[in-house]
Amino acid sequence: MKKNFDQLNIGGKLFNSRLMLGTGKYKTTNDAIKSIQNSECEIVTVAIRRLPTNLKNDSNNFLTNLNWENLWLLPNTAGSQTAEEAIRMAFLGHELACQIGQKDNFFVKLEVISDPKYLLPDPIGTLKAAEFLVKKGFTVLPYINADPILALHLEDLGCATVMPLGSPIGSGQGLNNLANIKIIIENAQVPVIIDAGIGTPSEATSAMELGADGVLLNTAVAQSNYPSQMAKAMNLGVKAGRMAYLAGRMEQKHYAMASSPLTKISKLSN
Repeated sequence: MKKNFDQLNIGGKLFNSRLMLGTGKYKTTNDAIKSIQNSECEIVTVAIRRLPTNLKNDSNNFLTNLNWENLWLLPNTAGSQTAEEAIRMAFLGHELACQIGQKDNFFVKLEVISDPKYLLPDPIGTLKAAEFLVKKGFTVLPYINADPILALHLEDLGCATVMPLGSPIGSGQGLNNLANIKIIIENAQVPVIIDAGIGTPSEATSAMELGADGVLLNTAVAQSNYPSQMAKAMNLGVKAGRMAYLAGRMEQKHYAMASSPLTKISKLSN
């Protein structure tokens, strides 16, 4: 992997891309593969429940068609309603990572969701599972509500990131929790990844302009009319937002200010 000067550091592992892509809801396997390629992402998240226990016996699974030398698997515990379920899924996720040659991959996107209607994460179950998994050596990336205090508790436990939702998962409502997300970003000493709710590249850009360290999305790409094209647009949106954040926006003023110089320009001598 070629290094750059603005890499994302998650648990000591460096990534060039700040866009993470999910793998669900695509109409075809080809759409999923092309979207991952066009996004230039390096982290791909997969629901452990949707995978066979032995990838080698399932040559039709699109995961076996991806180049895992350039990608990093982020198993997620989606579908887990309790901490205990999520913990079991995390261990299965590591086993699957080993099957694609990533024996040192202990990453897990921790989701504990007991709410079937709005799919909001369970803060108590998330804390419980995170504490256990961190002690077992996992690199835990917890999916949470935009709760600044919960984010601090998870960071104190040793989580590698915090991942507040922009709005309910799969809703495409965008960034509905701006005030709290800003507080989380301001307080965090670990990367903040905006996860869920983003529907357009402009929303991904806005998240990055706030100072978020990355964006994880799925439905916005998978359910678009042309997923691979949307994946490329999201990549550009995340890059633009990051560049703008690093450049620093101009100071906002109450009044207009002419952009042309007010001093007289001296006439050119003959």
